[in-house]
Amino acid sequence: MLHIMSTTVEPVSERSAAEVNEEIRALWLRSGGTLSGEQREEYQRLVLEWAAAAPEPARAA
Repeated sequence: MLHIMSTTVEPVSERSAAEVNEEIRALWLRSGGTLSGEQREEYQRLVLEWAAAAPEPARAA
């Protein structure tokens, strides 16, 4: 059976950047500072979710 990974980012939920950041911090604490392959995949997913949830920086006038 062939599985194809999508390269598009789909938001998992409507969580705030702060909520996702807390999950990222918890992942690092649980890992003891060294991520396994599976944890790296979760980290990458969380970072993309965080970036999508983070507010746009204000532009200087």
